[in-house]
Amino acid sequence: MQVTTIGVDLAKNVFQVHGITANGEVVFNKALRRAQFLPFFAKLEPCLIGMESCSSAHHWARELTALGHEVRLIPPMYVKPYVKRGKSDAIDAEAICEAVTRPTMRFVAVKTVEQQSLLSLHRACDLLVRQRTQLINNLRGLVAEFGIYIPRGLARVIEFAEDITLGQVLDLPDIANEVIHNLSEQLMALHQRIRWYEERLKQVAKEDERVRLLRTIPGVGAVTASAIIASIGDGYQFKNGREFAAWLGLTPSNKSSDGKEKLGRITKMGDQYLRQLLVVGMTSLVRQTRSHPERPIRWLTSLLERKPARVATVAMANKTARIVWAILTRNEPYSPRASA
Repeated sequence: MQVTTIGVDLAKNVFQVHGITANGEVVFNKALRRAQFLPFFAKLEPCLIGMESCSSAHHWARELTALGHEVRLIPPMYVKPYVKRGKSDAIDAEAICEAVTRPTMRFVAVKTVEQQSLLSLHRACDLLVRQRTQLINNLRGLVAEFGIYIPRGLARVIEFAEDITLGQVLDLPDIANEVIHNLSEQLMALHQRIRWYEERLKQVAKEDERVRLLRTIPGVGAVTASAIIASIGDGYQFKNGREFAAWLGLTPSNKSSDGKEKLGRITKMGDQYLRQLLVVGMTSLVRQTRSHPERPIRWLTSLLERKPARVATVAMANKTARIVWAILTRNEPYSPRASA
């Protein structure tokens, strides 16, 4: 019996595989050790393999594709409805095997090694930024206990920490001064490391032609552009710009019933990091529009006259996502007339 479809439940060391024939007959449902995984598939005829999109899925998808198999990655939330009952590796593998054959199933494009390398820069930088924020909040709260106020803003906190590391001593007990000095040194080290990641991202942005194209869009900088390229590549996995915006969670939720259409808030169901970058970029664009009325963006200006700034920011992020898809698929720079 020739296996035509296989569902794989990935893990660190033990993988569950569920294989069926063209008429749905189960051929095997067994566990494989990590060392047995690739040799097992090397012996099989080319077939359709489904896996949940997780941290190691893209690596195994590239390896299995090199063996001649067709690999499709499925978002975990789309597999859950096919789990019949209970929770085990065997049941999950069977659900993946069934989900991968659905004609309306949505799949995740397999990322290249270059894309994942670029994403590693973004993920490491994002981790350090969150750690820096935690450290700043801790430092600001600690000195506030002694009646010392650090003004809001990253630059003010970095200036305070730099003064402490250069030898400034506060009128506090020795233990408190030692703690504040250690936290200031740690903050400065984190800040310098983040600066390195930001400079590296800018360097990558200069080398990639697609990143340069995306940077022609108002409000899209080097970090946002490189993150988009690392996440979706050329964008051809999406049928249109709205599908890309929906993947980012920037489209309104649909709660229609009884023939009555009702749209709610944005779904926030997609890539949180990309959505955050686009919204932050559009927030900066809104501020520029207000501070420089001589350089207006017609659509954004009219929107700000009717809606609150936050609503306008999210709406602009939605529109920008569609422009991003158009630029990537057409391989041409941003044109204000074309977008209008």
